[in-house]
Amino acid sequence: MEWHHFEYFQMLARTEHMTQSAKLLSISQPALSRSISRLEEEVGVPLFDRQGRSISLNKYGHLFLKRVERIMKEFDEGKREIQALLDPEEGEISLGFLHTLGPSYIPRLISSFREVYPKTKFRLYQNNSHTLLRQLEEGEIDICLLSNMEIKHPIQWRILRKEELFLSVPTCHRFSHYNYKSILLEEVREEKFVLLKKGYSLRSITDQLFEKVGIIPNITFEGEEVPTIAGLISAGFGISLLPRLHKPEESNVIQIPVRSPKCERLIGLAWNEKTYMSAPTLNLKNFVLECKNEL
Repeated sequence: MEWHHFEYFQMLARTEHMTQSAKLLSISQPALSRSISRLEEEVGVPLFDRQGRSISLNKYGHLFLKRVERIMKEFDEGKREIQALLDPEEGEISLGFLHTLGPSYIPRLISSFREVYPKTKFRLYQNNSHTLLRQLEEGEIDICLLSNMEIKHPIQWRILRKEELFLSVPTCHRFSHYNYKSILLEEVREEKFVLLKKGYSLRSITDQLFEKVGIIPNITFEGEEVPTIAGLISAGFGISLLPRLHKPEESNVIQIPVRSPKCERLIGLAWNEKTYMSAPTLNLKNFVLECKNEL
């Protein structure tokens, strides 16, 4: 059994498509098929169910995939540990962050960090807090910036900044009139809303704010991403509470400060205590926590 057998199996298990897997692996389909057959001979059982051109992972394959992913993860972490010993400033960091941090905060952070550690490379993942937390728990990312939500051990989270939430309305809405330099949240009681789905941290914060002023929101749509919500606001589906958007005027959205209650969410740095933290990742963690008031 050779290492590439594990790599080929993992790819085919993910796609369950022989032609697509061969293309992604840059090998021929017959070569992939032979490799999988040899692996199955070595293991002693078929790992896939085959019916015509259709292929799907069977119960043995699912069991074996868990072990293969663990082996490959250990191998990858071993390489990273050795590389870190050779040069603690050189390496790659998998960094996750919220969509709203992408336009300005993340470029500023990476630029500042590279002034101190110019050799470090980044692999970036932009997503919502819900997905980032899952990726962190599963070891897909090393460290991430997400908003306050229910976080349990072994995930650690440290507050970095507060992010104001604005009443976000389409440019044609009555609240977008120039007199509305700020607004009370209770004034939107009769409005229609587009919100994130239940389970997302921003939705939990929004629900708490509505409950605080006795609003039962009339929801027209529940989405999974802030950009989608902003797009539906501009289309007139409803209004929402959102963090500051990058160039909201280009999305035909007006963002109005809320006087009362205080509408904000906390942004923090999170990492998984059970996952190996390379020297470059540790450098970034310390850098962000030490420079949080300067970024």
